[in-house]
Amino acid sequence: MTAVREIAGIAHGSSGLPLELGLSADIESALARLIRGSGEQCLSDHAFSNLYLFRRVHDYRYLPGPYPCVSGRTYDGVRHLMPLVPLREVPASAVQTLLGDRDCFFPVAHRDVQTLDPQLFVCTQSRDDADYLYGAANFCDYRGRALAKKRNLMKQLLAAHKLRCEPYAPALRQDALAVLDGWMHDKAKGKGEADQAACVEALQHAPQFGLEGFVHYVDAEPAGFLLAQEIQPTVFVMRFAKGLNAFKGIYQYMFHHFCTHFDRPVAWLNFEQDMGLANFRRTKLSYQPASLLEKFRVRLRAP
Repeated sequence: MTAVREIAGIAHGSSGLPLELGLSADIESALARLIRGSGEQCLSDHAFSNLYLFRRVHDYRYLPGPYPCVSGRTYDGVRHLMPLVPLREVPASAVQTLLGDRDCFFPVAHRDVQTLDPQLFVCTQSRDDADYLYGAANFCDYRGRALAKKRNLMKQLLAAHKLRCEPYAPALRQDALAVLDGWMHDKAKGKGEADQAACVEALQHAPQFGLEGFVHYVDAEPAGFLLAQEIQPTVFVMRFAKGLNAFKGIYQYMFHHFCTHFDRPVAWLNFEQDMGLANFRRTKLSYQPASLLEKFRVRLRAP
């Protein structure tokens, strides 16, 4: 009864805690157990850095307790609760209390959905939410007809320019910010649009968040940067990749370089979701994903 009362207090008596850097240890500890053993099927959402960097976009709040969760809103406005423990571990008698007045639990991975009682839950998924998963070999040589254009763009860039790169470090932040400003101009985005604010914070907190990558220079000019996060051994999420339009092939080269020159083995890349945006979808599909990782929205069946 104590646990149920505590859950009730969290669900109905509190809007949760704003996400702050000081919560990192608690949230990461819970997530580590949730994603253990998930391998390349690990969802890109399940990292404190991702929650923190997009806390304003999704209005994320942390709800501590015996079954910790993060509340928020999806890109399409659905009020959800992200469980930081396997949902199967929440007693059936406490599930409704934990969910409160929110619409669903989200995101729930496929392996966790398989453990849920279909008499209690309705599980659905949206194509817009799915992560794009690629084998690193795609980017090592861009082999085959489907990737020939990527291969040719990279070759043309290397033939026309002198390239060098440096592992990202705080000392290179200004060069990366210059690329971000140029990218915003290329995309005709105003201040604060797209993911600019999250990207600026990512560059600031990269070491703390485990974000690693490179700043790329073309003819000595900052031309692109990439920040990735290892979420499982050899599995990396591409959190931020920005390149200037003036250097065609820069993205293809950055992905290739990361997979072939990173100082630890890279087997899989996760490019996150496309949010239903047509240009994102076309670009991500053009790299020939190995699979799409479904993210389920889990609702309670009506009595």
